[in-house]
Amino acid sequence: MQSQPSKRIDWRAVEVWKIQGVFKALIMAIPLVPAVFLVREFSWPRWVPVLLAVVVILYGILEVAMLPRLRWERWRYQVQQEEIDLQRGIWFIKRTLIPMGRVQHVDTRQGILMRRYGLATVIISTAAGAHQIPALREDIAGGLRDSIVRLAQVSDDVL
Repeated sequence: MQSQPSKRIDWRAVEVWKIQGVFKALIMAIPLVPAVFLVREFSWPRWVPVLLAVVVILYGILEVAMLPRLRWERWRYQVQQEEIDLQRGIWFIKRTLIPMGRVQHVDTRQGILMRRYGLATVIISTAAGAHQIPALREDIAGGLRDSIVRLAQVSDDVL
């Protein structure tokens, strides 16, 4: 088996993922409002909103305090002459090799939060689907996109 890819995504990904985790937890907290109303108005058991609150708090702790760092530590990539090697996952590590000859097009994408941190995602499209390399510095993402396009073009010319 090949050694793991050598390049890492930007460390600021941890901060972006923490902020996204806060938003996810807040969205998960929305059902607490109707649960409290149902307890008051219809004499539902009080443990319903308490259980929901515990779930939201645990989810928030995971999404903000634990998972972003683990996600960053596991995310690696490497672009080589013949293939793109992606490795990601927290509990289960997923490894994807994308042959250059299969690359159809490459995009970069930035959301509001990523733009605020100067980060971008590279999206590699093949006939089988799309693959992402998240949270790269903008200049690195642009250079990587151009490099993959060049290598994929050379790969097509060889075939």
